[in-house]
Amino acid sequence: MLFNSLAFVAFFPIVCLLYWLLPHRWRNLFLLIASYYFYMNWKPAYALLIGFSTIVTWVCGRHIADSAGKAKKVSLVVCLVLNFAILFIYKYLNFATGAVFSLLDLAGLRMAVPEFDILLPVGISFYTFQAVGYTIDVYRGTIRPERNFFTYALFVSFFPQLVAGPIERAANLLPQFHTRHKFNGENLIEGFKLMIWGYFMKLCIAGNVSVYVDAVFNNLPNHNGTSVIMAAFFFTFQIFCDFGGYSLIAIGVARCMGFNLMQNFNRPYFATSVKEFWRRWHISLSTWFMDYVYIPLGGSRCSRAKHLRNLLITFVVSGVWHGANWTFVVWGAYHGLLLCGHTIRVKFLHIKESTTGLMKAVNIVFTFVLAMAGWIFFRANTLSDAVQAFHHILYRRGPLFIGEGKSEMALPLVLIALLVLKELKDEMGWNIHLMHNKNVYVSAVSSALMIIVIAVCAQFESGAFIYFQF
Repeated sequence: MLFNSLAFVAFFPIVCLLYWLLPHRWRNLFLLIASYYFYMNWKPAYALLIGFSTIVTWVCGRHIADSAGKAKKVSLVVCLVLNFAILFIYKYLNFATGAVFSLLDLAGLRMAVPEFDILLPVGISFYTFQAVGYTIDVYRGTIRPERNFFTYALFVSFFPQLVAGPIERAANLLPQFHTRHKFNGENLIEGFKLMIWGYFMKLCIAGNVSVYVDAVFNNLPNHNGTSVIMAAFFFTFQIFCDFGGYSLIAIGVARCMGFNLMQNFNRPYFATSVKEFWRRWHISLSTWFMDYVYIPLGGSRCSRAKHLRNLLITFVVSGVWHGANWTFVVWGAYHGLLLCGHTIRVKFLHIKESTTGLMKAVNIVFTFVLAMAGWIFFRANTLSDAVQAFHHILYRRGPLFIGEGKSEMALPLVLIALLVLKELKDEMGWNIHLMHNKNVYVSAVSSALMIIVIAVCAQFESGAFIYFQF
């Protein structure tokens, strides 16, 4: 069930209303049933996978808490192997098989590559990481295991953030299922406003720019470097508005029912360095990799060479997490190398960054361009397409492709300008408030105008959110 579907427009108000009408003792069970119904709308069989992951991590978590020494480690290893084995089979089996047979082909052993007809379950990477993170936290002793299976099952399957995050931590979300939530009109209104802005980002900006992006990246031989640059620029906002919009809708939906999910984006395109970019972009995933991959590898508490190695490994793994395609591997390695370069410059060579005045603006633009270049790898259908895109940018200039007409270009640019102004206002802390104005009339009129903008400018057929494929 998509957030931008009529089914969800009917589903959520009913769930929210019944949630607040039910006695506290029945609410978690009701949300669990609603969450599984929400997930099974894609394919009922998917429930078996999320149920399996839930049972394995809950049982292992209980056993870890009640064990010590070797038995404790065995439970953790069993949990990790079973969960990542499922993730590997459904997400990476064909990719790994293709890579192996390519190596055999290079060695002169040509064989037909077997293709396994496996449909990637929606959101499997997200709920797997959330469940595995819980087990690791229990192993580390940072949280106590959840004794109530149904409460834990709700933690894994909570529908607002089930299929595309934020990847919640047990320490934040689990206690909220034990809290007796009282209806709060302000939370309901605030959640609704977050949803409005999220829908604007997804349906208006991401939906409109996707038309141009797809036209160029799906037909690269027919386009020049100028058009590729514009498509890369548009995709830079498409990926942010698509995923950032989803995150805001998810946070807003949860807020309407009294739950607080973690912030997933913090104006990433105002970052002054690649390191800061990753502190602002997909925060729930970047902190997950920091806590469960980068730090266990040794983090920065090791030699300089190993520190750089840890950074590179972490980002390559992050790239692999995003999808079974060499484009994602290269994208992850690209950001890993950028982080290594930043670390060498700042930490090892002690070259300080300027974060004030004109140099701050220059750093923001430079970081934006670096991110945009990386998104070309991310969006390209194949690695050869990515190479072709960069070749066009460097050697094949020409007139800008404008699609069916100038209006097709003008609307996305105007919508992006509105987004940038809003982000700039928040970044600079300007005391200008419209939807969140304390004056009820200003707030109501602004919200109504945003709904009208969505109704007029939205691409309602823009389809699933990009990160659903991960």
